[in-house]
Amino acid sequence: SNCNCMYGTATKTMASNPKLLISFLLITITPNASSFQADRPAARHVKSTPWRTSASTSYRSRHIIVAATENGDDDDKTMSDVDEYRNPTTAFLSNFMQKDNANEIKIDPLANINFNAPKSPKLPLETLAATLDAQLYEKEWFVTGQVNPIYFDDAFQFQDPDVKLTGIEEYARGVLKIFDQDTSRAQIISSVVNSTVANTITVTWRLSGRVSIGPKGLPIKPYICYTDFTVDEDSGLVVFQEDRFDIPGWDILLSALFPFLIGKVTKEPAPEVEPRVVKMPAVGAGAKKGGIFDGLFQQLGL
Repeated sequence: SNCNCMYGTATKTMASNPKLLISFLLITITPNASSFQADRPAARHVKSTPWRTSASTSYRSRHIIVAATENGDDDDKTMSDVDEYRNPTTAFLSNFMQKDNANEIKIDPLANINFNAPKSPKLPLETLAATLDAQLYEKEWFVTGQVNPIYFDDAFQFQDPDVKLTGIEEYARGVLKIFDQDTSRAQIISSVVNSTVANTITVTWRLSGRVSIGPKGLPIKPYICYTDFTVDEDSGLVVFQEDRFDIPGWDILLSALFPFLIGKVTKEPAPEVEPRVVKMPAVGAGAKKGGIFDGLFQQLGL
């Protein structure tokens, strides 16, 4: 009975302290991690690069966990280089990433993207915001990886409190790897010029679906994300991206592991997103088709 009493007290204590509960869970499942690592390469590629800081680093960020191998085989084409794991929880969870079946014929899902395509000419910030809004609404590249690289600088950087990475292709392959492509959605609510942060476009969107962690994946309780694109004043290209969200990381993890806690210990799911009509700006439409003068010709009626 003393054991039951102690167990009950410990359970109540952890329930009242979600971070303590998560720590307990990680310690409990660590000995079983090898069962998920049997097919993983021993080494992870981590690059050391200089990094900028963002004015919005005080916000919490969406967890994107990506990994890359150093074995030089074709797996490198479907995984992403991580510059740095910024906390031990993220590094630990990366051990549970699902690995592709080595016997399957591999088709690169991003083969349709020319990551070396010429960059878009500089657009007015409002036009760029509307262009990104239309393309994101259609392609949902925050989860699919189907980015349009012409709007991103070659030195593009992404970071949140968990992960840093460099390169738009690395980012695209990272989100493609982490999110289940059959169920994940990035429903765009709005993309607007930020009125308080200079040269910044802020995208508001709803994330849902599953992440490819563990043998069956983990469900994502729908929540709202905020993506800040920093645009270079001279080139007009996106040089930096930071993601924030409206719930803390422990809420996301507890909701995934223990769905019965949703609405009790954790927050309710974000409401559904109402469909809206999104139109591609004329100049943006020209850039999307690859002809830098197409938008001008359309405006002239040619």
